[in-house]
Amino acid sequence: MTFCLNTTIIKPEEHEKIENAVILLHGYGGDGKDISMLTLNWKRFLKNTIFLCPDAHESCKINSSGFQWFDLNTEDTEYILIESKKAENKLKQYIEEIKLEYKLKSSQICISGFSQGCMMSINVGLTSNESFNCIVGFSGKIIDKDDLSSRIKTKTNILMVHGDSDPIVPPSSLLDIKDFLVRHKINIETLMIKNCDHHIPIEASSAALNFIKKNLINNLNINIKLVSLI
Repeated sequence: MTFCLNTTIIKPEEHEKIENAVILLHGYGGDGKDISMLTLNWKRFLKNTIFLCPDAHESCKINSSGFQWFDLNTEDTEYILIESKKAENKLKQYIEEIKLEYKLKSSQICISGFSQGCMMSINVGLTSNESFNCIVGFSGKIIDKDDLSSRIKTKTNILMVHGDSDPIVPPSSLLDIKDFLVRHKINIETLMIKNCDHHIPIEASSAALNFIKKNLINNLNINIKLVSLI
């Protein structure tokens, strides 16, 4: 099947059945190959998991070799919201294609993203009709709190990680996200990493891996219990 977004795909070992998926969304000016580097370590510990790292649907306006989920080269907040919703709809279409292709449910899919990809992960994860397994975000923020607040449909578990020396997305964004999600009764874990700027260090990658693994295992245990009751 050809997906609506060009995708770097890292499949599990040939003998492993695909039981889960992790979707990784790159940041502004990046691409799927960039963020797929996270899977070099994660793949060893997340068996039966396929990793999908799509390129955004638009070429980046300040980096022709990269992509953007929406244009950040503007201060027009209304325009940013409109464009981010276009990206959100494209990603929701993409996820439906993944579910169909690999015969997965939303509860078997984790959405993760860095920076602008984190912003998209939050919006897609919380406004979809079904809860995903979990959401993991690195160095991001909420695009528009009022808009998101009016559209939340799920209570997906979330981990947010940020560097305390981030010059691109202020570290205070982590506390803003936590406050927003707690007020909406959404389970959130946070990690502020010392002496970290706008990137994903090993500490952040390891914390994310453990969070994803925990949530995927919990979902598996729930399914086993349901089967035993039938």
